[in-house]
Parts: sequence; C-alpha cells; structure tokens
Amino acid sequence: MNSTNRCNPNRDFSGLQEHLNRLFEGGFSRRAENSNLTTWAPAVDIYETENELVIKADLPEINEKELDVRIENNMLSIRGERKFEQKVAEGNYLRTERTYGSFSRSFSLPNTVNTENIKADYKNGVLTVELPKRAESKPRQVKVNVTGSNN
Repeated sequence: MNSTNRCNPNRDFSGLQEHLNRLFEGGFSRRAENSNLTTWAPAVDIYETENELVIKADLPEINEKELDVRIENNMLSIRGERKFEQKVAEGNYLRTERTYGSFSRSFSLPNTVNTENIKADYKNGVLTVELPKRAESKPRQVKVNVTGSNN
C-alpha cells in the first residue's frame, strides 16, 4: 500500500522560515560576540567628473592620526584602525555589531590620474580623496573647418 503525502505550502514555508530564523540568529549572535576580531573594509563611493576622480570612504570614529593614505605603483591605499574604547564595562554591552580593528582598501589608478596633485580631506567621519586628471586626458573639443566643394 502506498502512502500519499500531501503538500501543505503554508506549513512547509513556516517550517523553512523558522529554520532560517534560527540559522541567522545563531550566525549574528556569534558575529556580534566576535565582531572586534573580524576584519572590515570601510564602504566607499567612487565617481568621476570632467577634471578628477573622487573617492569617498566612510570612516566613523577614526582618529585622523590613525589614517594612512598613500600612492605606490599607481595604487591608492587607505589604511587605518578603529579602536574599541572600553568606556563601558564589557559585561554591560548587550550587543556589539560594529567592527573594530585595522582595515586596508586599495584601488588601482588609471594612467589618466596626476598623482602629483592628489588631495585628501577628512571631515565628519568621511575621507575624501580627489585625484585630478592629467591635462592631456581631459576631453577637449576640436574645431572642424568645412571647405566648400568644387562641383
């Protein structure tokens, strides 16, 4: 005799959802406990204007003295460290999700960048690096002379 199992989408979905919730809760709580041990990379935006490339990096609560911005072999590197300051007793934390420790981001620069005139500014937790373009790489308009045809 064959037994027939009927599919109940609501029950099956509910069980799947509960399983996923347990999976994610376990993963997040373990990450929260060890968040200061994990590596992190600050988020960046990169955009281009007619005259420059601009990189903006979110670096909240980082001491400006802890930042190292350098150019080597056509590579822009941003390094630093966000330190975990224990102003509150460790046992009083209910959750720690922000990541602390050293970070490093590197970006390959195109040959169009003038590496001699790069500017960096750090204000309100945002590092802005302005990478000016070389004069020869900027767009320019060429005038076309039109001559009359001799028909």
